[in-house]
Amino acid sequence: MPFEDELGEALRRTGDGFTSEGRDLVDAGERRGRRMVARRRAAIAGGSALALALIGTAGAYANGMLWGAGGGGGRANVASSQEPPALGPMVRQGQTERNNRVGTGAVSAEQLTGVLKQLLPQGTLSAVEARGTGHELGPAVSAVFDDGEGKSMVGFGLYRIDPKGEMAEDMLKCPSKTTTKHDSCTSETLEDGSRLFLYKGYVYPDHRADVKSWRAIVVTPQGFMVDAHEENSEQEKGSPVSRPAPPLTLAQMKALVTSPLWHPALNDLPAAGQEDERPAGRQGARAAGILEELLRADGIPIVSRDEEHGDLGYLVLDDGKGKSLVSLDIQVDSQRKPGEPATWADLFKDAETLPDGSKVLTEKRDGDKGVPGMLWWKAEVLRPNGTRLILSSFNAATQGSAVTRKEPVLSVERMKELVTSPKWASEYGQ
Repeated sequence: MPFEDELGEALRRTGDGFTSEGRDLVDAGERRGRRMVARRRAAIAGGSALALALIGTAGAYANGMLWGAGGGGGRANVASSQEPPALGPMVRQGQTERNNRVGTGAVSAEQLTGVLKQLLPQGTLSAVEARGTGHELGPAVSAVFDDGEGKSMVGFGLYRIDPKGEMAEDMLKCPSKTTTKHDSCTSETLEDGSRLFLYKGYVYPDHRADVKSWRAIVVTPQGFMVDAHEENSEQEKGSPVSRPAPPLTLAQMKALVTSPLWHPALNDLPAAGQEDERPAGRQGARAAGILEELLRADGIPIVSRDEEHGDLGYLVLDDGKGKSLVSLDIQVDSQRKPGEPATWADLFKDAETLPDGSKVLTEKRDGDKGVPGMLWWKAEVLRPNGTRLILSSFNAATQGSAVTRKEPVLSVERMKELVTSPKWASEYGQ
């Protein structure tokens, strides 16, 4: 099964833990699937609309990428185990084949657990789960770490990827604070040519629970990728905050992911090979460009314009009554076979059907729970070819900032007109 197939499957499994309004956006990317790999950079999984769409961008975090269904393969001898958290960022769907993550099994789950114990500072481990290099989902290890100041989930995933490919670029790109709330993010090149990503964010961007999620990713010139995460909670969901911050500083996280102790396991994995060339331009850039063209008739000034990884683009409009974030997420059902329904077809069961076969939904709902008065309006269409367009508008300049106006700048009726414009057919087909 191609990596992108498995990623989508994992994201759908991860989505089962979200609310219904968030679960539909988990399938984006990425869808990401990740920007961890998802999609697009960086959102940490949670209830935030754009963060879920990215999840990725930090954003995410592809649960299956690190752990698959239920972890498995080499569980350490402990009293209990827990499913590791679904972290971001997500990345654009890659071309890496799943078998590139399976080695000879020369490095066992127990050996990887030993590496984790050796690298962590003084403390105790419990709820350990690990997979060796022969596991079909690739090597990984996670545990609950307690340094005496509160228990914390920590985890590591090991991969081989094209260091110059799109996946690496997406994994190492910091998210925009316009769409993903986080405290800090850096991406730099080290002296040996490795590239390092350090991120401080949150499991829930809407802060319904203050679980912090910190991440470190390194990609070496030979294509080794070590992805580490930690939370200030024993679990990503369903467990209270156990300490003010995760136990390891970003400097410590950097030391852990760049340690040569992971190299025996990484060397046992086959090289990923070179990714296919990227399509001309990013979906997000093209989508933002089309949306900008369509909005010219409205005469509303655009004060900023940007695009996230892969498929999400956004504009910030200001009609003189306050700034308003407008985003467009493009979800292409690349795994859909002719004659089969789209992955998200069930979400459109009660949708209005247009003469060309497209299905349209509109919704008005509250936005970020941590921002009083935040409104999120959206219009989305499922085209006959399975492509999904989600247009969102907020009454604030970013998803996490204070509201700037009473309502979003675009009415739901206008958003419906925009998302069903014939211009999308020329770009994304019927």
